[in-house]
Amino acid sequence: MSAPPVYLVDASIYLFRAWHSMPDEFLNAAGHPTNAVYGFTGFLCSLVEQAEPSHVGVAFDVSLTTSFRNEIYPQYKANRDPAPEALKRQFAWARDVAEAMGFKCYGDERYEADDLIGTLAAHWRERGHAIHVVTGDKDLAQLLQDGDTWWDFARNARLGPQGVFDKYGVHPGQIADYLALTGDAVDNIPGVPGVGPKTATALLAHFDTLDALYDRLEEVQHLSFRGAKTLAPKLAANREAAVLARRLTGIECAVPSALADPDIQRRDLDPARLNRLFDELSFGGMLRQRCLQSG
Repeated sequence: MSAPPVYLVDASIYLFRAWHSMPDEFLNAAGHPTNAVYGFTGFLCSLVEQAEPSHVGVAFDVSLTTSFRNEIYPQYKANRDPAPEALKRQFAWARDVAEAMGFKCYGDERYEADDLIGTLAAHWRERGHAIHVVTGDKDLAQLLQDGDTWWDFARNARLGPQGVFDKYGVHPGQIADYLALTGDAVDNIPGVPGVGPKTATALLAHFDTLDALYDRLEEVQHLSFRGAKTLAPKLAANREAAVLARRLTGIECAVPSALADPDIQRRDLDPARLNRLFDELSFGGMLRQRCLQSG
């Protein structure tokens, strides 16, 4: 019997999507907004209905200003506005709902959700399980190996390793190097000036890795793409920045807190806890019934 697939959920992206897409009128009896947790709960129900998963890990970002990447580069994600208090409250509720539905949840003050997912992916892959990363963040595509998928659930888009290459022009294992070269505006990571997506894909097609590129920098001027002859000095001048960026764009796959308790086999749903939560959140009967039936 083959090992069941493992589903690793990037919770924050679905909470933020619900926050921006669900009506503001979702309030509990105390007048606190509940739109993000309502949308997130519906997403979890849909995931169960579609995938019928037995192994699910749900990772939350709690290290938005305290991750090891901020220690390396204080400007990391400094372009982002802090989450409003009304949304922060909903993150805690969302974790409570997920746990009540039987899902194992993870959060770490020093590591991001990406790192927790990377650690769990490595752990379960070693044990013969295919990995399905449930997210809309392309950064997590770097984790894919044969048999794995990157699944943007909300858009019903699934990519395997070949699909990642077809979409981005680089293989999953090159995503971190690609982002180090181009930069990542979402995370406030500067790239190498003059290196856009097409140039980065051309460089990685030839050199395979960022390290090999810098080891053989004299070859760049002989490549056939436009601007190659003048690119080597720019790469040389920005070597330190590119190497720093690579430390930021790579995903850590040995987070101690996740390795301490990696068992993500789904537990039994807790109806009493769910009903208490839904009473507190003033959720109606339709969503409540879906969740209670998802066990």
